[in-house]
Amino acid sequence: MKKTCGKAAFYAAIIVICLIMVTPVYLLAKVSFSVKSEILTQHPTLLIHQFTWEHWLNVFRSGNLWAPLKKSLIVSCLTTVGSLVIVVPAAYVVSRMSKKKRYAFVLGLFFTRMIPSVAIALPISVTFLKMNLIDTSLGLVLANMITQIPFMAWILVSTFAEVPVALDEAAWIDGASRLQAIVKVILPVSMQGIAVSAMYVWLNAWNEFTYAMYLSNNSKTLPLQIYYYVSRGNVFERAAYSTILAIPVILVTFVLQRYLKPDYLGGSVKG
Repeated sequence: MKKTCGKAAFYAAIIVICLIMVTPVYLLAKVSFSVKSEILTQHPTLLIHQFTWEHWLNVFRSGNLWAPLKKSLIVSCLTTVGSLVIVVPAAYVVSRMSKKKRYAFVLGLFFTRMIPSVAIALPISVTFLKMNLIDTSLGLVLANMITQIPFMAWILVSTFAEVPVALDEAAWIDGASRLQAIVKVILPVSMQGIAVSAMYVWLNAWNEFTYAMYLSNNSKTLPLQIYYYVSRGNVFERAAYSTILAIPVILVTFVLQRYLKPDYLGGSVKG
């Protein structure tokens, strides 16, 4: 009886948490697809009764969507690729260190994650101003990588540490170099962890606001464009903008969710 009640309480808690997470997204979509009279009333309904594309078409025709959307996609993809190029070989090397050294490395990553983005955004913007990287995609990519590389390394060190050293040694015996062993042996068996780390970095870069605020003047990313639009746009077009921002997040999470495993976020330091 107690076991049944505990299981029921567990599933009830999951349902409540899911509702809390899904409700804001649903309300955004509802407002963006509803006619004004259905929302601007004393007792708005929960479901959409009068569907319309009017607010989305206004956003598409405004000319304020495509450039920020393009820049956000470019910055997110380049941040992910650049982080992978740097972190994969570094994380592999750290994963083959002794347990104490690996633990010290992971602990150091924790300390870097404790520093808020806003604390380093100003010095980064001053440095990038001298390097003529303000209002450029490259500047945003480099700034994002400063934050995302420690997080990706934290996941990939754990991922590579789970791969037996015997696989490395077998590849070397067969005549493979260290680089060939990584590319042909280690990476294929670690693709799930790599996919998870890439997903998180891409999502964080896509939603990044602080660096975009400091490093952008005329060329804005989509989150920054939405921020400026909120102060002067109507609530229906704001909802359409926000829904558009959420769509890639939902799609990427849905495609890669089958790769998610708790171990990849555990920062494993197994010896």
